[in-house]
Amino acid sequence: MNSIKVEPAPAASAVAQLHNSWKEIVAKYQVPSTRRAIWQVLNTLIPYLAVWLLIRFTKDISLWLTLPLALLGGGLMVRMFIIFHDCGHGSFFSSRRANDVLGSIAGVLTFTPYFHWRWEHSIHHATSGDLDRRGVGDVWTMTVDEYLKASKGKRLAYRLTRNPFVLFVLGPAFLFLFRERFPTRTAPRRERWSVYATNAGILLFGFAMSWLIGFKLYLMCQLAMILIAGSAGVWLFYVQHQFEGVYWERRENWDYCLAALEGSSFYKLPKVLQWFSGNIGFHHIHHLSPRIPNYNLERCHRAEPLFQQIKPVTLLSSLKCVHFRLWDEQRRRLVGFGILREIRRQARGQSPGFTA
Repeated sequence: MNSIKVEPAPAASAVAQLHNSWKEIVAKYQVPSTRRAIWQVLNTLIPYLAVWLLIRFTKDISLWLTLPLALLGGGLMVRMFIIFHDCGHGSFFSSRRANDVLGSIAGVLTFTPYFHWRWEHSIHHATSGDLDRRGVGDVWTMTVDEYLKASKGKRLAYRLTRNPFVLFVLGPAFLFLFRERFPTRTAPRRERWSVYATNAGILLFGFAMSWLIGFKLYLMCQLAMILIAGSAGVWLFYVQHQFEGVYWERRENWDYCLAALEGSSFYKLPKVLQWFSGNIGFHHIHHLSPRIPNYNLERCHRAEPLFQQIKPVTLLSSLKCVHFRLWDEQRRRLVGFGILREIRRQARGQSPGFTA
């Protein structure tokens, strides 16, 4: 392993110019707009409820009419989650109470307890890109060295977790159907109770929809929507923090501004997908200032030339992110498991008993 060439740390980029001015740049975009917020609620919540009504009227005609509605409902759940997400940051409305009320309602519809999720998500924003503070609200990522030193059982668990089918299909289903139904042991009292209240709200919504369209059809459509929204949401989150050129540093060298603008991607999506994903593709701006509501992210990005120097991740180029598995501290980049073969070949000449 000693023969692997160590690449030098990247030179300071144009992003460094923002260190003394970014707070002033983003300040005017942090002001919520009640008009825009209400309009976003209306053009998300009303179509979502309309989907359930249409399911009620198409269920006796053809299942082939119902399935596309479930797909649309899943897309609207993604957009609803972004509203929920903004409420958690206190950025959607200017009123904290309005954010908490809407966030709690959206939490029921997206199967995510509002206060509990907000508590965990705040840790993600405080530690994103910090190699020494991984583990809460992020995708499990090991360094090459950690993987090589891990037990066989832990390696197997990691490989299973990073398998695309597990990560983007089974994982989201487990997360939203089961994991979010239980509070963590260290959660404060209000956060624990938000889990129980959300579970009760989900049951009430389920009873109402079962009465409207029938239990079996509700269960089938709701599961389809959760799987669609969950997979899309986890994919978005993954690409936003697991992309080529991403920033990771040890705690002593970690920098908030660089972690935001180089550790969070600018995911440039087609306009339709940008609408359904609530502009969250401008994730570099969001991590720089979580107080900016999603409906102001694009304007902020366009207003500052330095933001536009951030290399975008496109829908096509994002597909290669699936192959990233480990963080290589020597090369300062994400790599696939194929790097282990190179390490294994080099290690054989030094220690025949070595296995990766």
